Amino acid sequence: YIPSMLPIRDENPTLRTPIVTWAIIAANVAAWMLLQGAGEPDQLAASVCELGLIPGELLHRLPVGTQIPMGRGWVCEVQAGNWLSPLTSMFMHGGWGHLLGNMWFLHIFGNNVEDSMTRPRFAVFYLLSGLAAAALQMFADPNSAVPMVGASGAISGVMGGYLVLFPRV
Repeated sequence: YIPSMLPIRDENPTLRTPIVTWAIIAANVAAWMLLQGAGEPDQLAASVCELGLIPGELLHRLPVGTQIPMGRGWVCEVQAGNWLSPLTSMFMHGGWGHLLGNMWFLHIFGNNVEDSMTRPRFAVFYLLSGLAAAALQMFADPNSAVPMVGASGAISGVMGGYLVLFPRV
């Protein structure tokens, strides 16, 4: 028997319905469907350029008008920094696998972390984890022209919280 590296579930029961976790999953899926066209190439590229976090753009390290090649003929053009992009980027994804993988891990681990906190505290924890991840990425490469999207930073924070709260599970 070889154990799977992909978790299917955890063995921690919860006491409350994970309403915030479900709401975050719903918000990510809604953004994928409505803003990113469920991966339709033109809409996906436009959403990544407009709502993704480009460190060099936000930090004004790239000149306005700089063209960032996105492949297949798509180009992002640097605008004045979108100060909401650290938040909006947390709800954008690069593809179906990216979205499903992130939401799967949030579904498995988020319910227990949410159960251990108040619901508002969990929502704030999730958002702060994502913003901290974005800040670390910007610190690591402040001149980057690569758009950053996904909930991975926030979900890493949730998984770190799970590890701290349930070290033996």
